[in-house]
Amino acid sequence: MGAQSDPGWTSFCSIFWNKCTLMWWLLLLVALTPKADAGQSFSSFNTERREWAFNHLTVHQTTGMVYIGAVNRIYKLSGNLTLLVSHDTGPEDDNKACYPPLIVQPCSEPLVSTNNVNKLLLIDYSQNRLLACGSLYQGVCKLLRLDDLFILVEPSHKKEHYLSSVNRTGTMFGVLVPSQGEGGTLFIGTAVGGKQDYFPTVSSRKLPRDPESSAMLDYELHTDFVSSLVKIPSDTLALVPHFDIYYVYGFASGAFVYFLTVQPEIPEGGASTGGISPSDLFYTSHVVRLCKGDHKFHSYASLPLGCMHRGAEYRLLQAAYLAKAGWRLGTALNVSAQDDVLFAIFAKGQKQYHRPPDDSALCIFTIRDINARIKDRLQSCYQGEGNLELHWLLGKDVQCTKAPVPIDDSFCGLDINQPLGGSQLVTGLTLYTETRDRLTSVAAYNYNGHCVAFVGTKSGRLKKIRVDGPPHGGILYETTVVVKDGEPILRDMAFSLDHSFLYVMSERQNPKGKAGTCSRGQVNGQAIGSQGKSKDPKSKSGDEASDQEPGNEEQGAREKRNRTWTAVGFVGADGVVVSSEILRRDGGGVVPFIPGQAEWDQPMSGRNVTHMMSLYSVAKG
Repeated sequence: MGAQSDPGWTSFCSIFWNKCTLMWWLLLLVALTPKADAGQSFSSFNTERREWAFNHLTVHQTTGMVYIGAVNRIYKLSGNLTLLVSHDTGPEDDNKACYPPLIVQPCSEPLVSTNNVNKLLLIDYSQNRLLACGSLYQGVCKLLRLDDLFILVEPSHKKEHYLSSVNRTGTMFGVLVPSQGEGGTLFIGTAVGGKQDYFPTVSSRKLPRDPESSAMLDYELHTDFVSSLVKIPSDTLALVPHFDIYYVYGFASGAFVYFLTVQPEIPEGGASTGGISPSDLFYTSHVVRLCKGDHKFHSYASLPLGCMHRGAEYRLLQAAYLAKAGWRLGTALNVSAQDDVLFAIFAKGQKQYHRPPDDSALCIFTIRDINARIKDRLQSCYQGEGNLELHWLLGKDVQCTKAPVPIDDSFCGLDINQPLGGSQLVTGLTLYTETRDRLTSVAAYNYNGHCVAFVGTKSGRLKKIRVDGPPHGGILYETTVVVKDGEPILRDMAFSLDHSFLYVMSERQNPKGKAGTCSRGQVNGQAIGSQGKSKDPKSKSGDEASDQEPGNEEQGAREKRNRTWTAVGFVGADGVVVSSEILRRDGGGVVPFIPGQAEWDQPMSGRNVTHMMSLYSVAKG
């Protein structure tokens, strides 16, 4: 791009920013129906400093407010990304070797100014508060008031208050389970960074209604014999010095809490891997299930998770998202429209988890099938068949105990045959594969029974995939470049309340603020977000859907800038066009007629671009 700035963008930047020096962005591309005000275009938000990257994102499901956890900051934004209030979380003087942290007692270790990476951001709806946990001070948390981010409490005086000092985002996940009583329960899974004596890898903790309660973040149960936690044994780290469990995603469904994890495999025969680098270890993704009310963790069950395509295994979990099936996908998967389904992104193989290959897949699992597989495993173990198969935790083969116990769908375990693992892979349905541009994030929703998945990539593209299930799998019908110069889209994505917009984050560093960076999303109507190769629903599905080569997309965008586009949208019963089902084509092209569609032409000139309806909230630099 040339150095001369576009006058449209110069005007636009003067409205929304003091300057066009863009570091880490959260960018909102507004999708308008023909009924909407044509005056809107973009809204955006970026951090104060380029090194303070975004970590987590969540949208309040009643107010639509956007909360962002970043390095050293928590932000509250309006739905159009106007900053309402921010809360400082760092940097502070700290040292990972200070345990307990220096905010509790003096520390003799040398202190240095340390960034606070946000590792957990959860809304406690019942108490109108935000839980934000970081990497400082051994991983303490804050409870903030949702309205103004005022600190309600920062518990830090007990060992239970220290979750993990690992300063990598994407290693911790939490699930908040509300309660009818005095407070909720927080299930936390986290990497421990070799400090297995300090931090449990998974635990359940109390969240009392009173923020000043002395029981805040206490374990639900903690005695000499049984506790609501699991720790990585020191013997496991002796075998595999780099062993840790990374918690990629978590959710509650029905009577259970689930975590999706990635961890190194324990070698057969107990051979040490001390001389093996982390990149050469084999990793396995797992689904871990616990009963919501099980304070003894007798219900702990873990099975390997992945999917297959043309004989290749995809086993390195990258991201996941829970959604409802909808009637069309539910029918294909033999579940109800309201059943939960799990979308998951996997990279190919089982090595190089921290630098995964580009070959990746979008897969789908039904929670019903996952539960059925766990039930089968429980039943076989209670019939005395095989071992518990959880070598990383038990350290040896432990025979299953035969017991005449009925195992129904709500079984939550006994003091025998637990914790329970397994070796049989829970295999999902592969919807779409990508060999060149690794898939990094996913979000999905359904409208009028149709399910659509939005998938982010390593190079900053957003793929829109219609998910019909068997036999069609997933149909890629649009790819949009949302981040210039190939920065990955981060794992967290979220929809606005009405599903008109999708919030997406990406880390981007561009301290010089070139005009070319600002012109990525133009308000003068020249091919906004159209650098990707558009596809209609007749496109090939799965790995047969071919993307435009990255090197050719800029040329393709330039060729299309002066063309007229037609927006074709599915019209719902209320007459509103569904933005998730928008197709795009050149005005001279042909779109097969599909019943229930409306079609109109909008010249891509001036500010008429606001009538292009299939745009997104994105993170961009």
